[in-house]
Amino acid sequence: MAGGAEAADARLRLSIPPKSYADALIDLGLQANVSILGTSACGTGGRTALTGSYRLSEALDKLLAGAPCRFRVVEAGAVRIYPAPPAARPASPPPREAARPSTLVTEVIVTATKRPTSLDRVPAGVSAISREQVRLTGAMDVGRTVGQMAGVVTTNLGPGRDKLLIRGLSDGAFTGRTRSTVSTYLDNAPINYNAPDPDLRLVDIERVEVLRGPQGALYGSGAVSGIFRIVTRKPDLTEAEAGVEAGGSQTYGGDPSREIEGYLSLPLASDRLAVRAVAYDDLQGGYLDNINLRIANVDKTHRSGGRLAARLKLNDSWQIDALAASQHLRSNDTQYVTDLPRGQRANRLQEAHNNDFAYAGVTVQGDFDWGGLNSSTAYVHHVYSSQFDASAALDIFSARREDLGVFVEAARVNMLLQDLVLHSPADQQLEWLVGAYVARSVEETPSSLKILSGGRVSSAYREFRKDRLSEYALYGEATYAFAPNWRATLGGRAFSSRIHTTADITVQDPFGSRDFDRTREFKGFSPKVVIERDLVNGNLAYALFSQGYRPGGFNSAGLQPIRASRSTYAPDQLRNFEVGTKIRTRSGRLGLRTAAYLDEWLNIQTDQYRPSGLAYTANVSDAQIIGLEAETDIQLGGGLSLKLNGLVSSSKIRNANRDFALKVTGTLPGVPKISGGMLVIYERPVAQGFMLKLAGEANYFGRSSLSFDASLPPRMGHYLRGQLTAELATEHWRATAFVNNPLNDSGDTFAYGNPFSFGQVRQVTPQRPRTLGVRLSASF
Repeated sequence: MAGGAEAADARLRLSIPPKSYADALIDLGLQANVSILGTSACGTGGRTALTGSYRLSEALDKLLAGAPCRFRVVEAGAVRIYPAPPAARPASPPPREAARPSTLVTEVIVTATKRPTSLDRVPAGVSAISREQVRLTGAMDVGRTVGQMAGVVTTNLGPGRDKLLIRGLSDGAFTGRTRSTVSTYLDNAPINYNAPDPDLRLVDIERVEVLRGPQGALYGSGAVSGIFRIVTRKPDLTEAEAGVEAGGSQTYGGDPSREIEGYLSLPLASDRLAVRAVAYDDLQGGYLDNINLRIANVDKTHRSGGRLAARLKLNDSWQIDALAASQHLRSNDTQYVTDLPRGQRANRLQEAHNNDFAYAGVTVQGDFDWGGLNSSTAYVHHVYSSQFDASAALDIFSARREDLGVFVEAARVNMLLQDLVLHSPADQQLEWLVGAYVARSVEETPSSLKILSGGRVSSAYREFRKDRLSEYALYGEATYAFAPNWRATLGGRAFSSRIHTTADITVQDPFGSRDFDRTREFKGFSPKVVIERDLVNGNLAYALFSQGYRPGGFNSAGLQPIRASRSTYAPDQLRNFEVGTKIRTRSGRLGLRTAAYLDEWLNIQTDQYRPSGLAYTANVSDAQIIGLEAETDIQLGGGLSLKLNGLVSSSKIRNANRDFALKVTGTLPGVPKISGGMLVIYERPVAQGFMLKLAGEANYFGRSSLSFDASLPPRMGHYLRGQLTAELATEHWRATAFVNNPLNDSGDTFAYGNPFSFGQVRQVTPQRPRTLGVRLSASF
């Protein structure tokens, strides 16, 4: 687990039941809130346990007595595990080294598999970014993290408007009624259905986890291509801590930006109860000009929010975590340009966007003699709205050329969910996990098209739609060690969902008005099969079959009722065949994770736009996708570290639905065939108590098409995103200077911005121009 808040000499209350050396170290990392790096050096055997109050080094001494591995405390919050020398005596750890921060924490404990597991021991495509890496690289929102993980990309309509895509598994670039292919989680609860990503600011988080490939067995219908999980830092039960950071930047040709954030953790009853509060506020200055409205730098965004967490430790086996979070985001305008010179467009109104997010959740965790329990209850309230210049669509209503069309779409989403998981102890010949999931969501989506003509306002189109969705699932998996170094996992999820959609639609004459009221139910089963083999030095090879699905739904929008063949859209299904390896050298200096996959995607759902600019959802085709992904981290010595990631994928459309379009593209749109990233960090002490860190990041995104409709020509991508960072730090203070987009590249990141003029004018979303900034932070 990346990072740790307690000093190495603090006394820790621990309760670790009998487990293998590696699994006991994982438990220690979770209970002590420290990074345990290289647990695979202990192998998969052994038996150890520990209960009581110990300092960190004392606990490690006792846990590893007689183990084939040793430990080294490299800083207060990180411990390195390494193989024992052949002639070493069991209980003789090497002398403690001088503290040196480890920015590229490569071996973290992830919990996206619904139980703690070392990143290098998960038989699936998994990535994690530590808190320190997020902070150093300035990856303070989802969009800034994607280049640091293989095959993770995002659209770029604007803050709070984007959708995540993983492994080249794209259902198109637009956001509509289809359930998201990537499920975003805040700790243990999903926070999106078909909404765009809320773009939460990544403040005071523990790490970001990505689990690639369809995760229908454990996570259900919102995880066709994977999971994006934000893990927050929890209150410290023993010590108070606080931190604050402020920064500012200037974009070439744009307005200045500024940010401030802080956190405070307080133990209220030592070793029993603690709270943690987080608050932030940031302003992103605009850099695009609207020459028609005569507004420079029109696309300003303001974001503010916070979290309040509490942890109650009932005893050595049970604890309760509660979290409340909210964020308010306001964008004055979208961030695309048209055929005008760079940084300009001529819309007749500002295309503003609001995105408000609120969350409340409680997690109960406990251990029994036979295993453990994890119960998560959460409530999500998400409200967002967007405004567009719809003047280009007014010809339908025989409006005058000077009339102004204004389209406003909004959504109010309320989700209540419960997820209960029971699991066996780790390191058993037969390990198992069973769960039950219940969710209820209500989404209200009013939309309207108004015409401003001669000082008068008239309503041309209005729809008030309401979707009620109920989901129920039983799921589980069992892992059996059927031979030395061999394990097999069988799992699956039986699910049932019901959707009830009503809509009240009013349209200007001569079209008329209508009502809509339909209900559908969907049931099924998603299987999972894994075979894994332990290699030398604790390395891993695996073969995996998994499946994802999404339920169907209804199309109600339109000036006239949509034709019968498009009034509903059917479920889609994705089958994934994957082989991969997790390799780390005995020294821990080199780690490599690779996966090759073949996916069969049947009856793909996609969100598209009618000629009027109103959205609908269709099943467009089947597709076959093959891909190869890799991530490597290298400690080169002399304070130099390197991380590389890349994805090469190829897709082929099959069985195209000619009712969707006369000509369908031959490949999946919205994602590049080639993408990759590099992060280089150099760190060294420069004076007594001072550490210098230099970082360079570069990410490449290849070319892609925008839509399944081959008659739409826009292509996008083929651009490089970069950043240079220099930091001078002491134990409690940091000063950071950075340059984003140092080459001032203006590559097209997203060839879309407005559905009403889409296809009529060329739409381009350039990168934010070169930006220089500084950040100052302090921790106590």
